[in-house]
Amino acid sequence: MNILLTGGAGFIGSAYARLLLGGRIPGREQDRVTVLDLLTYAGRRDNLPAEHPRLTFVHGDVCDRSLLLDLLPGHDAVVHFAAESHVDRSIDSAAAFVRTNVLGTQTLLDACLRTGVGPVVVVSTDEVYGSIDHGKWTEESPLAPNSPYAASKASGDLVARAYGRTHGLDVRITRCCNNYGPRQHPEKLIPHFTSRLLAGESVPLYGTGRNVREWLHVDDHARAVDLVLAKGAPGGVYNIGSGDALTNARLAALLVELTGADPGLVRRVADRKGHDLRYALDDSRIRRELGYAPQIPFAEGLAATVEWHRAHPAWR
Repeated sequence: MNILLTGGAGFIGSAYARLLLGGRIPGREQDRVTVLDLLTYAGRRDNLPAEHPRLTFVHGDVCDRSLLLDLLPGHDAVVHFAAESHVDRSIDSAAAFVRTNVLGTQTLLDACLRTGVGPVVVVSTDEVYGSIDHGKWTEESPLAPNSPYAASKASGDLVARAYGRTHGLDVRITRCCNNYGPRQHPEKLIPHFTSRLLAGESVPLYGTGRNVREWLHVDDHARAVDLVLAKGAPGGVYNIGSGDALTNARLAALLVELTGADPGLVRRVADRKGHDLRYALDDSRIRRELGYAPQIPFAEGLAATVEWHRAHPAWR
């Protein structure tokens, strides 16, 4: 199979690429991978194995229709990772999020339709559901995004649904909880806190720190995405969770412990605008229908991530 990964030099896309190219997904050992990435601030060419014989790298924009129409023929499937993804940046300026996450998704889907390439797996987020006080979201829960980032991802999901319903394009959507692991961009919570704590610098904890997030290792997310590509239903939506939920305050305390930092380095700051209190996914569908289960225990994965940052002090 020839697979095109948009945004494949970013954190999650490159993790999937490394699994594919490293022979770590059974049955994919001969698959060829094309990565399309604009290499904005969050994409790095060195996230990918240099000169791998089954890898083709294309420096380009997912909004470039002509490029996509030239690139797509000869591919058997697309996994769409390309996205602007940092909530704080979307609050400061939403334009890039709408362009990439909405227009980029539409441009890609239109090019896939015109070239006859599919299935297309659209990688989304649990943030499209908004915030939930009790219980868990299912795939049938209404979309109620609260940040410009989440709104742009929800819009992309709806465009994808429309291309499936209107045109019959084989589109499958995944919605995952928070990811962590090596090579995550330093603006995100775990790498930001870890790198600063290791350097003896203070870290900002929003508000009361009571906000609850579910955490999944990026490699487990990549394996789940591959299950959706291999066995998912056309038009299917799949929540990808972990069951490992904790408050931001608890996560900060764990990182203090793992880094050996002074607990006083965790400083409370004014809360973020529109800060969702709690996310929680019901991922029983992907577990039941596709056989998904995380392989990396959170405590083990978090400790290994901290050690990776300890060995890579320049990653900040």
